Amino acid sequence: MRPTWSADWIYNGVTVAHEQPQPLAELTPTAQLPWFRRLAARVLGRGLTRLKAQHGESWHLGHAQGYEAGRQVLVIRDWRPDEAGVPGQDDNLFDDWRLPLSAELKKRFKADVAQRLPAEAQPSPAQWKLIFSDTPSTCVVAGAGAGKSTSLVLRILLLRQYLGYELDAMTVVTFTRESRKDFIKRLVQVFALWQLDLQPAVARDLVRTFHSRILPLVRSLPGFSRVCAFEALGNQMPAGREAEADSNPFDLRLNDAQRLQLNQCYSQLLAQSPRFAEIVANLRHEALQLKPLDPDHPDVQKRVQVTQLAAQRDEELCDVIEDLWFAAGAWPIKGIEPCRETIQIRGSRFHVHGRLEGTDTWVVLGFDPAESAQYQRPGAKLAVRAEWAVKRTLLQAFCDKPLIWLDNYAMAQRLAASLAGDAVAGPGFEYKVKGELAAAPLLDAFVGAANFIENLGLEVNPAVAAMSFPTGDPDALFFEALALYWRALEAHLLDQSPPVMTYNRMFALFGENNPENLQLLPDALLRPLAHLMIDEFQDVSPQIVSWLRASLREIRRRGPMMHTGRQAQHASLMCVGDDWQSIYGWRGSSPKYFMEFTKTFPSPANTRVMLVDNYRCQQQVIDAAEHLVKGTPAIAGKKARASGPAAELPGAPVRVFERDEPALAQTLIEHYQRGESVMMLYRKGSDKRLMDAHLQPVLQAETQLPAAQRRLRQLTYHSAKGLQADAVFMLGDCQYLTSSPFKNQVYRQAGLGKAGDTQPFDTAQRDEIQRLAYVAVTRAIRHCYWYVEPANGEAAPTSRASCQVDGRQPFFEDLRGH
Repeated sequence: MRPTWSADWIYNGVTVAHEQPQPLAELTPTAQLPWFRRLAARVLGRGLTRLKAQHGESWHLGHAQGYEAGRQVLVIRDWRPDEAGVPGQDDNLFDDWRLPLSAELKKRFKADVAQRLPAEAQPSPAQWKLIFSDTPSTCVVAGAGAGKSTSLVLRILLLRQYLGYELDAMTVVTFTRESRKDFIKRLVQVFALWQLDLQPAVARDLVRTFHSRILPLVRSLPGFSRVCAFEALGNQMPAGREAEADSNPFDLRLNDAQRLQLNQCYSQLLAQSPRFAEIVANLRHEALQLKPLDPDHPDVQKRVQVTQLAAQRDEELCDVIEDLWFAAGAWPIKGIEPCRETIQIRGSRFHVHGRLEGTDTWVVLGFDPAESAQYQRPGAKLAVRAEWAVKRTLLQAFCDKPLIWLDNYAMAQRLAASLAGDAVAGPGFEYKVKGELAAAPLLDAFVGAANFIENLGLEVNPAVAAMSFPTGDPDALFFEALALYWRALEAHLLDQSPPVMTYNRMFALFGENNPENLQLLPDALLRPLAHLMIDEFQDVSPQIVSWLRASLREIRRRGPMMHTGRQAQHASLMCVGDDWQSIYGWRGSSPKYFMEFTKTFPSPANTRVMLVDNYRCQQQVIDAAEHLVKGTPAIAGKKARASGPAAELPGAPVRVFERDEPALAQTLIEHYQRGESVMMLYRKGSDKRLMDAHLQPVLQAETQLPAAQRRLRQLTYHSAKGLQADAVFMLGDCQYLTSSPFKNQVYRQAGLGKAGDTQPFDTAQRDEIQRLAYVAVTRAIRHCYWYVEPANGEAAPTSRASCQVDGRQPFFEDLRGH
């Protein structure tokens, strides 16, 4: 019987064979290899065997020339090449070529645009420079409201209709679902003006996200034709259309399908790794303990005076709380032994509800926020919530024993499921990494930290190994656990059927560390990356930059043979962005690559275009916004001017007030009643809920209108990017009041920040809050109102964006303190 020949993989230097007719004793023993290489060898081999993946070229060579010939065909690597650089070597990512744009062709295109587009849509001289750029690389600095989208659409039209370039040789990259949808709509409309029927499906294939472009590359690898992205679990598109799926790279939320995989991996690792189980137990103990409070804290000083009174009512209070928990089905909890032991607080006795089994840690039940805030004990003067707050404060200040305070029923249920060993329950507690704004479920915290590390182009385990923490810092345990968990998770995901892989792993497989993998791709998969136009490039991450550079280098390496018989030749890159609008550094993006564009993407020739016309905002809004970012590192020579209809708008300074929700609502309603579009921007969800109570008249009016006619938008500062309104109301300052030891360390590892800066991430974030304020202000067409919290005197001026407001300038009206 003729044998079946399957492809062997060499992954991280390890040959991974399946269905092999003979043992491979000559291979390097996997035990001598680093963990990820052993992991990759094991899981990829298992996955390929399970999927019965075959590689046609290997089969034919093996059948014709023997086993050894067949097994050498396919090589997949995940390592960094160590070739030495050669002085004078051409490091350009592009051939030395120019777009064939003759003077006659330019004249004809301009005439057609003048005839078909309305007068207000005619390109400016700077926009024509963008459209007609003929160099391999082009950097377009486009401030807020610069009209970049129409210019990019005309660029595509020029390439397709006037130069004959095939659309499958181009990709336009947008970052968000809404921007992609808007760009596709505009592209179809403009093509129609030239009597070109651009089918929506073709337009969707042209306008993509980075994530939808990487997926087909991975699926071309043997054994991974059905691979799913972890980030897309639970949101799968119909078969064959997954590559069209929109993905928001800044969406951190996890769904049930993703949590199921995370929890299953956690349960398996907990059973297999004693060290992981030990760390998790220590982290749980650390995370659940009631955090101490300084006895000199004002809240303590206020409540310590009623210590004796609180102790007298404590046993009855415990009974009331316990009854509520019992009625809710949340008590007793398996794994917690009920008991009423006592604690001495300043000579008075207080009670606990139980003890964590197998430990000396006491447990106290809290007052669930879902219960009525007015609930009282019979005959009591204070509500139960207030009585319980007094007890909590006293325990925080004066209890010297380990104590778990269960704040609510849901927290207790998660803990109970975890203690009971429920396979899909997860750890059951939250952990707060130093520098993060809030605690998160442990596995969510793992995913967030790992994504940040990988977005910086680093591998999790080497990055963790290079970190250091003070003795006794629980973050050291957190990151040790992360290293164990992340390698187990990648193996677990690949072991699914079909296999699952994170987008970061996909980009890493085809990044600069692994150029050999790109060489395996057919021309048809690389061709769409030949002529790239990327919007919002200031938000790109180091991981994406590595993939782009590797892809462009591979396209150049293949040379003219890749483009035989086609009009589109060579490769080009056009990046459009605004470093002043880079606001996703907390996720791992950096404006560095846009600001250092010619260094990042070396080219024989480069064009820089400055789009300084702002077609959205009146001039005083522009001036105020630019003043807010004047102290941040930026591309030199930027100064926007109101243009088109915006230049005719009457000026009005940006008005800054102390925070006053009723006053904000009153002014917003006045603008709304004048028929203007209004936008309320907030930093926290609680601020929106607070404002909803003040905006009821407008909210009720909006519900009566069709969606297209609604004039109120309530958005976070970040999500407002790309939008506009006649009047913008900003609630809350842009602040960076923390410090992230772990992010500072990995920032240095990634080479970000200035040399010698020991806190480069913190420095970048202080710059970013100024840029976030710039983005918010430039949403306004006519009016902008900013309501900020009073300065407490503790924060450095660079930690609050409003500290850049200068009331002496005509474009600001600082009414704080009036």
